[in-house]
Amino acid sequence: MILEKCVIGIEFGSTRIKAVMLDENHEIIASNEYVWESTLKNGIWIYTLEQARMGLIDCYAGLKNKFETKYRRPLSKVGAIGISGMMHGYLVFDKKGQQLAEFRTWKNTICPEAQDQLSKLFNFNIPQRWTVAHLYQAILNEEKEVKEIAFATTLAGYFHYLLTGQKVIGANDASGIFPLDNKTKDYDAEMIKKFDKLIKDKVNWKILDIIPKCLLAGENAGYLTKKGSLIIDPSGVLQSGIPFCPPEGDMGTGMIATNSVRIGYGNSSLGTSSNVTLVTDKKIKVNKEIDVIASPSGNPAVLIHANNCTTDINAWVELLHQAIVLAGGSIQKNELFVRLFNKSLEGEPDAGGLISFNYFTGEAAVGVQEGRPLFVREPDAKLSLANFMKVHILAILAIVRIGLDIVIEQGVKINKIYGHGGFFKTPVVGARALSAALNAPVATLASAGEGGPYGEALLAAYMLNKEKGESLEDFLANKVFINAVEEVAMATQEEVRGFNKFLERYIEAIPVEVAAIKHVKGQHI
Repeated sequence: MILEKCVIGIEFGSTRIKAVMLDENHEIIASNEYVWESTLKNGIWIYTLEQARMGLIDCYAGLKNKFETKYRRPLSKVGAIGISGMMHGYLVFDKKGQQLAEFRTWKNTICPEAQDQLSKLFNFNIPQRWTVAHLYQAILNEEKEVKEIAFATTLAGYFHYLLTGQKVIGANDASGIFPLDNKTKDYDAEMIKKFDKLIKDKVNWKILDIIPKCLLAGENAGYLTKKGSLIIDPSGVLQSGIPFCPPEGDMGTGMIATNSVRIGYGNSSLGTSSNVTLVTDKKIKVNKEIDVIASPSGNPAVLIHANNCTTDINAWVELLHQAIVLAGGSIQKNELFVRLFNKSLEGEPDAGGLISFNYFTGEAAVGVQEGRPLFVREPDAKLSLANFMKVHILAILAIVRIGLDIVIEQGVKINKIYGHGGFFKTPVVGARALSAALNAPVATLASAGEGGPYGEALLAAYMLNKEKGESLEDFLANKVFINAVEEVAMATQEEVRGFNKFLERYIEAIPVEVAAIKHVKGQHI
């Protein structure tokens, strides 16, 4: 093993900060993670940068310790490093580098006016969680910090800047800041002009003055500075001068980790939030349910995103675990998850008439601005443990299916979807459920279990080792995944019909969720 040919990927995910180290054969030789979670403060979901910085130090220290224990040599250098993180949100600084407002994450649905106005101005869907939506909403709200903004970026872009001094961003993450032009693979020039004209009398900056430069996969994005090396490794062992690849969004790294960067292929990440990303060459009509983003190579991709995913089912499993303990039983929670997920396979294809809304926060795609988790059933619905688990699994997939129906109607084809994230850890169950929702094959790769940091590490490896003219798509297919073993699930037509029946009930019951928001008020709201 040659350290100069090894790479490290670090990702600031929504529940974990994780680091992965790969050798020259793209095999994982060390990894570590730091668990964290967002906080609801004054009705806004936030993370603190202090916690993020502590998590980075802790996560890297664990990876370093594992490497040095295993190989008995100091982790002083590697060939390249990459930073990735949860996309979108509002993270702004003044010209002295002081944070101007708390980091407002992708999880917030607090920019409805900005979304409506910008989507009409650009004739392009601008989701509420995008950085430009947060920026313009802050302007509309006349927030005092907006005139002082000198730098607006994502979480990955911020830590890349801390470590390298470079205000740059990868194409996928950039597409969650401001729309990209499919031809130039850079920020859309016409939309830039329209936005600057819109804000010219309200702030003293232009948008390109404050957002990071967009880079494509394979480009050099700077080098680890001495100051940066001490941020990531206060022990002083890690040397400065290590090249960095472009910082990316977690959706782009998910695409890379699952080898789903080619047209017609996509991936689904199902964890704290859920999404399906599909690379396409079709021009998609403006629709609130559909985001048009970019792959790390700058190619267009459609994204169907849901703010809510496994949080509610996790809560139910915790409740069931407490019941088992109360009855004198003992079982590890991970084992209970596996057994309950497998139990869902015994459920009826439509979950027996049960309905669940897993909304801890709002879902803009269906016009719901807040969250109230609900489990609803008619008196004659077939309540069983199998159906109970089944309905919560199907509910996780409802929003992404609603969005995919829209793009499929516009001629977008799905060849195959690759699944990754906690939802797919139980063999077969998650993949079969998603296949039923999409009526398409769903594959899982063993390597995809490492998710985003693995994808970012591969992005670093591509920058370090690519041959002249070699595309990211070819590099992944021919040098990384050429011998990869994948498991493919295809739902039966009975399962597909069952999901469709469930979805009809789900859509019809959305007014129940809306009514709950109006009438169920907790003391934290």
